[in-house]
Amino acid sequence: MKPNLLIVGNATPRMMEQLGDRFAIHKLSEIGDLAAFLKEKGDSIEAIATNGHDGVKPALMAGLANLKVISCFGVGYDAIDATSAAERGIVVTHTPNVLNNDVANTAIMLMLAVSRCLVRDDNWVRSGKWKSQGNAPLTRSIEEKPVGIAGMGRIGQKIAEKLQAFSCDVAYHSRHEKPDVPYRYYGDLTAMARDVDYLVVITPGGAATHHLVNRQVIDALGPEGTLINVARGSVVDEAELVKALEEGRLGGAGLDVFENEPDVPRPLLGMDNVVLTPHVGSATVETRQAMGDLTVENLVRFFAEGKVTSPVPECAGLPEAK
Repeated sequence: MKPNLLIVGNATPRMMEQLGDRFAIHKLSEIGDLAAFLKEKGDSIEAIATNGHDGVKPALMAGLANLKVISCFGVGYDAIDATSAAERGIVVTHTPNVLNNDVANTAIMLMLAVSRCLVRDDNWVRSGKWKSQGNAPLTRSIEEKPVGIAGMGRIGQKIAEKLQAFSCDVAYHSRHEKPDVPYRYYGDLTAMARDVDYLVVITPGGAATHHLVNRQVIDALGPEGTLINVARGSVVDEAELVKALEEGRLGGAGLDVFENEPDVPRPLLGMDNVVLTPHVGSATVETRQAMGDLTVENLVRFFAEGKVTSPVPECAGLPEAK
C-alpha cells in the first residue's frame, strides 16, 4: 500500500504528478473538519509535504501519532518545530543549495534597484517627467562600497561571492566566526552596521533572530545606509524600520520579506527610496522546479531507502537522516 501523505499548502503540478505515483495524498486545504480527519485518519499519516510559510502547526503534528517525515519546500523552516520533531524521531527536511543563486541574485538586484533608484526612474519615464523636467537626479553606485552581510551560510557566501564582481568590501556577522570564509568578521552587528553602506540580511528566521536588526542597528547604518532583507520579515523590527525611513535616519531599503506577509506597512508604499518585492527571492521557474524536485526526492528516498537527502540540522543525527 502507498504511504499516506498530507500536503499542507500548495504543491506544483509536477510535484503532484511525482507524489501521486508513490503516495496516497490528502490535502489539508480540502479537509473541512480537521478534528474529525485526525480521529479517522491521523494514525495513518506517515508523511507531510509543506512549505516554509505554512509549516506544520504544533497541534497538527501532535495529532499525527505515526508521522515519520516532514519535507519542506524551502530552505527556511522556522514554521516547523524541528526540535520537537527530532525528539519524536520525525525527520524534517528542507531544500538548501538549489536556491542559493537566485536568492543571492535577488539581494543584489535590490541593492542595485535602491542605489540606482530604479522605481523612481521608471516612473520618471512613464509619467512624462523626462520630457517635461529633463534628466532625473543622479543616483549612487555600489562599486567598491562596504557591504555587511548578516548571516554567512550558503546563501550569504553566494552573495559575498557575487559582490566581488562589483569590487565590494565585504564583511559579515554571524554567531561564530567561520575560519574558511575569507571576509572580515564582526561579532557585533551594530559595529558592522556602523562601518558599511549596505546591510544585507540573510540569517535564518525564528526566535533566536527575532528583531535582530533593531533600532540600534538601523541607526548605526544611518542616513546614508541601505538595508536589504531577503531573509525573514521577523529578523527586522519593521516598526522601527518604517520610523527610521520616515525620519530620514535610514537612507533606503530593499525588502523582499515582511513581518506579516502579505500585509506591508502602508508608509512604505509611497517611499521612492524603498524597493518592495513580494517574497520572490527564489521565485524563478528553474529554482522552484529544483526545490519541488528535492522536496519530492526527500520523501521518496525516505520510504524507499530509509534516509533523506537534505535533513535540517536539528534532525541530522537521526538514523533516518543519514
